[in-house]
Amino acid sequence: MASELDVRARLQRAGQEHLLRFCAELAPGPRAALLAQLEPLEPEALREHCRRAAAACARPPAPAPDLAARLRPLPPERVGSASGVAPQTRRLWEEEGFHQIALNKVAVLLLAGGQGTRLGVTYPKGMYQVGLPSQKTLYQLQAERIRRVEQLAGERYGTRCTVPWYIMTSEFTLGPTAKFFKEHDFFHLDPNNVVMFEQRMLPAVTFDGRAILERKDKVAMAPDGNGGLYCALADHQVLEDMERRGVEFVHVYCVDNILVRLADPVFIGFCVLRGADCGAKVVEKASPEEPVGVVCQVDGVPQVVEYSEISPQTARLRAPGGGLLYNAGNICNHFFTRDFLQMVTREFEPLLKPHVAVKKVPYVDEEGNPVKPLEPNGIKMEKFVFDVLPFAKNFVAFQVLRGEEFSPLKNADSAERDNPSTARRALLAQHHQWALQAGAHFLDAHGARLPEQPSPPGSGEPPAICEISPLVSYSGEADLASHPEPRDWIPGHHDLLVSRDWRCTCKAGSSSPRSSWTWTWPGHCRPDSLLDLPAPGSPRLRTQPRPGLQGGKQAALSFWLQNMDHRRRQVCSSCPSRPGS
Repeated sequence: MASELDVRARLQRAGQEHLLRFCAELAPGPRAALLAQLEPLEPEALREHCRRAAAACARPPAPAPDLAARLRPLPPERVGSASGVAPQTRRLWEEEGFHQIALNKVAVLLLAGGQGTRLGVTYPKGMYQVGLPSQKTLYQLQAERIRRVEQLAGERYGTRCTVPWYIMTSEFTLGPTAKFFKEHDFFHLDPNNVVMFEQRMLPAVTFDGRAILERKDKVAMAPDGNGGLYCALADHQVLEDMERRGVEFVHVYCVDNILVRLADPVFIGFCVLRGADCGAKVVEKASPEEPVGVVCQVDGVPQVVEYSEISPQTARLRAPGGGLLYNAGNICNHFFTRDFLQMVTREFEPLLKPHVAVKKVPYVDEEGNPVKPLEPNGIKMEKFVFDVLPFAKNFVAFQVLRGEEFSPLKNADSAERDNPSTARRALLAQHHQWALQAGAHFLDAHGARLPEQPSPPGSGEPPAICEISPLVSYSGEADLASHPEPRDWIPGHHDLLVSRDWRCTCKAGSSSPRSSWTWTWPGHCRPDSLLDLPAPGSPRLRTQPRPGLQGGKQAALSFWLQNMDHRRRQVCSSCPSRPGS
């Protein structure tokens, strides 16, 4: 490790010697930790980073004066649609995607380096529960979608296949994420196929260009944005690992979208058949003012233009059909070929321009007292994953329906949108619709059918709360869809959960997994409230609820299941109670 004298000399060259102003007060351990943190910072790079941050922040955010004249929507030949296409074309895309997955040529890459500050939590977003009946976290939902898409591809082509899961973390999220995955047995994925790696960190900077000291013995650091992916791929030889596995296509996505379809075969197949080296899923903007970037062209080159860079007049422009002219909203959901990623890491990453994020950064004052600012006081410089779009030789966009594939979790419930409640409702509304499409009917406590129309966006909970495990259905496909017999679900005032995975939740019991199809009322999630479903071919199941349900309601559940893989569920050996019905 470099000596204090060496580190001080390097900081003097960078104009940041103030970072050592409390060094003499520190005990040997904290002093060594501070020097170890400062040692890797190259003087010239640190000086330039601080200078660029202050200069960029000093420029008022405003649309470039000539941007409107240079802006164009993407040409139709570069855009595909998941819904506005003939069914046979969609099937062709899906089949190609499944084929590539079955050949072990597809990987998914999760961007999970950010903190849940706006969400109001101190742990990684992927560990968050939005309040589903199953109490599953975002990480678990995503892991189970990987397992399901592997299963679907394997069944189609009669092979065992693997979709490796690469997870980019940061200094803040690596430890908790790794621990969480180990505690949950990697959600039954092979740990060798879950590869975590860490992105770089950059010092936070004051408005006058000074790196911020968070504590006397620690510089305030921040992840370098999700565009730090490209440096991290090179730092940790991730692309070399992909090459050894035979991966050619990579689906990159952000952790906070509860509806994300990992390794989506339709998207993968569309991009592969178009010969794309880079692709982006987009949704139609909800309004001109919606704060999402727009995927478009600038000077004929594809890129994402941030909403703050587009003037209100341009944002409100209409296409001949009446919709917004610039309506392709970016949702941080991308397709890349491995060859393209290699080209970016080798040639283009140094050309990416960092973006300014003004944040509240804890610091120590001149007397060494810790301060938690009430107003933004620092600059974090970030790169974005979509900054590489202009370097693509064949970029395509793929439009999907918002209600099917995009509901981000960014804010606490106190916010009006993009919060845990909106995310939960989006997923449950989707599952309610899947059940209807599979032929299910929902009845109220009196036996009358509930409305079968999907709930309008933002209208609250769906008519009946039904959660379907990703292990049962990836995107609405389900075994029961092929059976014409009537299927009535009567949840009454209680939630319904359909799942093929079960863990005994009693405190005394084992957490070893069991395979089953189960119903449960989440308010009574002890093992003795889970109901076994009938074995294949058995008659319609009709069970009476446990006594003491909320409000004294006595509702019945009825459901028809045939020809399904079913094994009677067993509780753990030390469970204090037995399932009842």
